[in-house]
Amino acid sequence: MNKYIPLLPDTVYHLYNHANGSEKVFREHYNYRFFLEKLKLHLLPVMDVYAYSLIPNHFHLVVKTKEEAAIVHEFKNKKGVIYDSKVHDLSDFIMHRVGNLLNSYTKSYNMVYRRMGSLFMANTKRTIAERLEDILTFIFYAHKNAVHHGLTGKIGEWKYDSYPDLTSCDPTFLKRDEVHAIFGSREQMIYEHSKLIIEPK
Repeated sequence: MNKYIPLLPDTVYHLYNHANGSEKVFREHYNYRFFLEKLKLHLLPVMDVYAYSLIPNHFHLVVKTKEEAAIVHEFKNKKGVIYDSKVHDLSDFIMHRVGNLLNSYTKSYNMVYRRMGSLFMANTKRTIAERLEDILTFIFYAHKNAVHHGLTGKIGEWKYDSYPDLTSCDPTFLKRDEVHAIFGSREQMIYEHSKLIIEPK
């Protein structure tokens, strides 16, 4: 992963950030839900979310940035000025939305737990999807993360990732139909996630 890859319109990325040191960014159920609410507020205007995994000390997001016209429209809404490519950097604007999510969450977290200072690493790392296979890998990686860290025995058991929403018919902010289409179908997605996870020794 690279913390310097620009976030460009109409592109799929795997985003990752970790707590500073040995801290936890999610201590209790409320934290996970609050983070998702902040995520919807700050990120959905500029990107769609395919998958996520929230682990006590880090998170993974698989997102697709919106088309340029939609982001330019959001730029005008937030900045109060018309976007000019000679003056403004659209990738910086998208990345600032991620920063706003983390800063907003940290501010509330610090207030609740009476702490000070940064909670997350300074730079959110990202990997760009160059092929369809990359998107499939990103989504599977996010959903196997709780298994990888010994928090659950199999995919689907962890309450704080997107797999349950992607397999249900309940309302969701995720782009569920698009994810199913990426895998080929809902059934194929479930099949791909049922494969045995073998961790390296």
